[in-house]
Amino acid sequence: MATRYLYIARHGDADAFGNLTDTGREQARLLGQRLAKIPIDAVWHSPLPRAADSARELNIFLTGSAPVGEAAELIDHVPYVPKPEETPLSWVPFFDGYDADEAETGHRIAQSLTARFTTPPEGDDDVHEVLITHAYPIAWLIRHALDAPAVQWLGLSSANAALTVIENRPGLPPSIVMFNEMSHLRSDLQWTGFPKTLRP
Repeated sequence: MATRYLYIARHGDADAFGNLTDTGREQARLLGQRLAKIPIDAVWHSPLPRAADSARELNIFLTGSAPVGEAAELIDHVPYVPKPEETPLSWVPFFDGYDADEAETGHRIAQSLTARFTTPPEGDDDVHEVLITHAYPIAWLIRHALDAPAVQWLGLSSANAALTVIENRPGLPPSIVMFNEMSHLRSDLQWTGFPKTLRP
């Protein structure tokens, strides 16, 4: 029974213009070193420069045989705009101003994301893919793996270059192996992309 392994990460630390910082490049390289022993079949990244550059940085440490490509489904987007009665009070200002067309477009992208990347392989060979994306698509993929209500993507966030691993097998629910794991990053490179506060 073949398994589709997804190694999912948020891009490295970026500046206000969406470009990788030196910190972000180092984070991506360390992620690449962590994945170096895995037989990666493909590296997919969001169309945004911070994700594309992160993919190229980490690929330096892979076998070199894995193609690196852009996947439109990995773009930074809001995967589901909750109904007013579903929306936690702290999120109400965030969704203020989202119109129905924007919400529908974001949800279509989210559905395309899961359709493309969560289907188990058809053959007998395992597939290992790296996805370099953004916090919200990662939250959506975790929500999908848990078969949780659509609104549950809220509150799931990922640090820059943190590793999430999901396994997809035929006839079985997805398995979340790890989420937001940062042991490959030095302590000073961890928790970027989150508000500054005390972290364990």
